[in-house]
Amino acid sequence: MRIARSLLAACVLAFAIAVALAAPAAASTPIAKKLGFTCPFPLIGLQKLDVEIKASFEVPSAPGGTFTTVDLAVAVTVPDKSTRGLALVGAASIEGTASAGVTLANGSLTLPLALPLTVAKTAVPASGPFTTNASGSVPPVQLPNAGKTTLTIGNFSTRLTPKKADGSATGLGSFTSDCTLDPGQDPVLLSFDLGGPAAHDYGVTGSTTLKALGATAPLSGAFAVPSFSPAFDRTRAEFKVFGFVPGTADLQFTPDGPQTGELGDGFVAHAKLALAVPQVTLFGLPVADAGCRASAPIPVDLRTGPGFALATGGPVTGTYAIPPLAGCGAFTAYLSSLVQGEGNTFALTLTAR
Repeated sequence: MRIARSLLAACVLAFAIAVALAAPAAASTPIAKKLGFTCPFPLIGLQKLDVEIKASFEVPSAPGGTFTTVDLAVAVTVPDKSTRGLALVGAASIEGTASAGVTLANGSLTLPLALPLTVAKTAVPASGPFTTNASGSVPPVQLPNAGKTTLTIGNFSTRLTPKKADGSATGLGSFTSDCTLDPGQDPVLLSFDLGGPAAHDYGVTGSTTLKALGATAPLSGAFAVPSFSPAFDRTRAEFKVFGFVPGTADLQFTPDGPQTGELGDGFVAHAKLALAVPQVTLFGLPVADAGCRASAPIPVDLRTGPGFALATGGPVTGTYAIPPLAGCGAFTAYLSSLVQGEGNTFALTLTAR
């Protein structure tokens, strides 16, 4: 009787897996996967079963679409030991239901699902292994978020009924068995990236303040998301040394390598900028070589502020430090002392275009 139970649980287990898969999956891609499960039963101990899952799924091309099952087939081979156990209690067939635990993760959304499945009536031979099959109907699931989407299988609960040839119940009656996925296996049935964050292109206006110089320079240019790539136009800061010596410094901020960031309702761009200072004048006379520049890349986090919306834009700010200058010619050390230091700022307004 206990052996018979293991057999029945095995069947349901397979079917439960089928249910899990029935939650929509990868875009028009056939899936074939084998997984091992263990079902504990009194007296006969732990029973291990191999389940083969085949399915084809359709996934939306963009967030907001539905994730649907196109085709699904689950087969479990019942071993001879379980077959003989069923025969001992006079079982001529088995049938039942299952509830599969699966988790659908779509970007920031994690959705636990308990999916129903019907175990088809299956004839039980007198001996030898036999194959059981299951089916289920699962509604389409909407995927609201862009990003990585996975379908992960968990544990299952099965409810099976062995029956005699005349349709009456065996001594086992109907029983429930909880089964678990064997460790050391990949529980992810499907994994794919859904669409991607929409691209946004902004015009930039604003300013940068150079604390050591006591000067503010206007800024214009462009900014792209999700590349987080700034493109600032060349600008000029006007200042006075000792409070009366007029001077100017041309500034050119450019990206230094790939830019990174995090995107949500707004964003944080982890910018790394090169700063060129191609012209510096005092009393209107040039005092720097054309290769004058910051001696190292400038990291700055550019953060969106209150009122920012990806669709329209809004305020973006950041604070940065200027390292010593290099390549400025005979006055490198002096010019470096004028501009290097912390507490410099960006105050920008991005406008969608």
